[in-house]
Amino acid sequence: MCEANAYLYEDGKEKLLLERVDRVVPKEGEVYLENIFGQRKTIVGRIRELLLVDHRIILERNP
Repeated sequence: MCEANAYLYEDGKEKLLLERVDRVVPKEGEVYLENIFGQRKTIVGRIRELLLVDHRIILERNP
């Protein structure tokens, strides 16, 4: 499986945002996420870190 879980980094903690994400589209000031179940989320922010071996996407809000 190639999916990853997406987390939002806030206040020094990671909060699960969306599970089994298979599509990530960074846009101007936003990140669009879609998972294998068809659930979609758009976050006003940016990609903080991708941990591909651990199947984790860490996002953070724009400063």
